[in-house]
Amino acid sequence: GASLSRFVAPVLHTAWPVLLTVALMALFVWPWVNQQGADLRERYARRSDLSRVTPGQFQSSRDGSRVFFIERDATDGSIGRNVFILSTQPGSEAVTTARSGRLELDAANDRYLLLDTGQRNENNLVTGARTMARFQTYRVLAGERTLSAVDELPPKARSTRDLLRQPTPRHQGELVWRVGLALGAANLVLLAIGLSASNPRRAGNWNLLFALLAFIVYYNLINLTQAWVAAGKVGVGAALAGAHGGALALALALVWWREQTNRQWGWERRSGLRAAR
Repeated sequence: GASLSRFVAPVLHTAWPVLLTVALMALFVWPWVNQQGADLRERYARRSDLSRVTPGQFQSSRDGSRVFFIERDATDGSIGRNVFILSTQPGSEAVTTARSGRLELDAANDRYLLLDTGQRNENNLVTGARTMARFQTYRVLAGERTLSAVDELPPKARSTRDLLRQPTPRHQGELVWRVGLALGAANLVLLAIGLSASNPRRAGNWNLLFALLAFIVYYNLINLTQAWVAAGKVGVGAALAGAHGGALALALALVWWREQTNRQWGWERRSGLRAAR
């Protein structure tokens, strides 16, 4: 016989640890995990072509324009012996062999392979001309500095503080998504109170199906507001107020409607009992 609105306070009191966890995960853990993933990808991308080569096996570079064969020096892991490089460019093909090679970094952090005592044979595929050059020292670009630092991180890998400091449309869209998860969790708790009320005299109960549909629609709406804000179509305040304010109003309206329905059902039940007497 208790009013449905009286369940709001105890339910929120029980659910606040979960809501706090969702907020912390969305605002802090989610960007940290994405940043670690971006760091791993950057670390792999910074590896030079030489570091990807398995000793004693032919292996191509990342872009497929070069094929390497190298033997690692048993005494010094940074030096390779019997280096073979097949380079293919539009209109030309070159084969470079050297007795040994090692890596070095220049001022721009580009990796170069220094070859010692070898030769380079180049074939022009257009004219058929062939050239051969012998060298004592030859430098080959082994890997450019690909990724950068914080400026090239995607919005999902940036901390919430960085998103607030740089309010670009994409950053605001990511911020709307993170805050929307926390607000959405609270609204779904309130919505569950209204959906959990049912009439025991009814033969069927569709509340569980409605709850599932409400979650799917609400989550897609959160993603949709993120896309709208990132595209500059909607502001941050309008997106949060429209999506989550509307969901809050719907949850409160559902609780009120359930209360009115239960009161009407209780009044009709009491009237029936008095008439039966």
